[in-house]
Amino acid sequence: MQISTKLALGFLAVFSPLPVLAAETTTPADEPAVAVNLPAISVVTVGKEDLTDVVVASGLIDAVEQVFVQPQIEGQAIDEIMVDVGAEVTAGQLLARLSDTALALQKSQLDASMASVKAQIAQAQAQITDAVSAQREAEKQWERTEALLAQGNVSTANADQVKAALTSANVRVTVANEGLTAAQAQLALVEAQMADVDLRLLRTNVIAPVAGKVTQKNAMIGAIASAAGQPMFIIAREGRLELIADIAEVDILDLKVDQPAVMKVVGAAEPLTGKVRLVEPTLDRATRLGKVRIALDDSSAVREGMFAEAEIIVAQRTTLAVPVSAIGGTSDAPSVFRVTDGIVEQIEVQVGIREGGMIEILDGLAEGDTIVAKAGAFVRDGDKINPILAETAQAADQ
Repeated sequence: MQISTKLALGFLAVFSPLPVLAAETTTPADEPAVAVNLPAISVVTVGKEDLTDVVVASGLIDAVEQVFVQPQIEGQAIDEIMVDVGAEVTAGQLLARLSDTALALQKSQLDASMASVKAQIAQAQAQITDAVSAQREAEKQWERTEALLAQGNVSTANADQVKAALTSANVRVTVANEGLTAAQAQLALVEAQMADVDLRLLRTNVIAPVAGKVTQKNAMIGAIASAAGQPMFIIAREGRLELIADIAEVDILDLKVDQPAVMKVVGAAEPLTGKVRLVEPTLDRATRLGKVRIALDDSSAVREGMFAEAEIIVAQRTTLAVPVSAIGGTSDAPSVFRVTDGIVEQIEVQVGIREGGMIEILDGLAEGDTIVAKAGAFVRDGDKINPILAETAQAADQ
């Protein structure tokens, strides 16, 4: 069967492929670019903040200085008490009076002894006067007798008698002087005994050695006063109180005298202020805690024995700071993720004061740097991110 030339050409036109030159070609440059979705990460800008470094301590309110008032004489009964607990006293104020009956009797006996000794002194002085007069007369008699003896007008026996009389007169003067000395010594003894009794009588008045507030009273009327027992009174000198607080071993070296402190006391409407008065030099070997004493500026609102918590300000400055959440790494080598042109870089930093949610950066960052807000974000060193300021991110979340 023969196919016509026209039909064959038509068949070829239908089924033959198009010429290559007539086909429309496409290139990769003409295709639309595929967008890369970078992770959106919250970042913050490093700036300066006012930070305060505080050390927390707690303890009990106590007197700055306690003065014990003890009886200064032994064995006397307490006759009268003039003050009670809580009384404000001045230095030299009468607190109590002890019995003086036995001492008054002893003083009367000494008065009698003194009168007797004074009489002995007067008698000794009279004896001295008489002995001295006799001595002078004996000396004159001996001078005359000695002259007559030289002329041969008196016997040797008479001269010996006159000489013996002079010797006797001299002895009488010596004895009279010794008697006066003994009487005067006796008088000095009695006067010393009298002074002792007067002092003991004075000490029957128990007085306040310092001004302050009576915080404890153990004296009772009728009791025998003795320094071997409890003090009759305890006085808080000048009424000054302080907080004696326990401090952790790690914080003790940061504390210095005169550092300010703010204290909270249960029941007090307002916090109290004060300053570090003393940092005790030793730590408790068992608890590893130290002691710090904080003097209160105003102790009128507290009482001894109250519990208080204190925040001691050890440093306060304006410094570079970042959120605590931005710090990662380890405690020995803290780090942050700094973002530059969308690329994350992990760098180590040196940290300092921590207050609330902010922490000081001592080294490693500069003001104006951008860092990842949360160290726990799923980013690594060298990652590319879409940084979003934390404030913008928060607004988007809301």
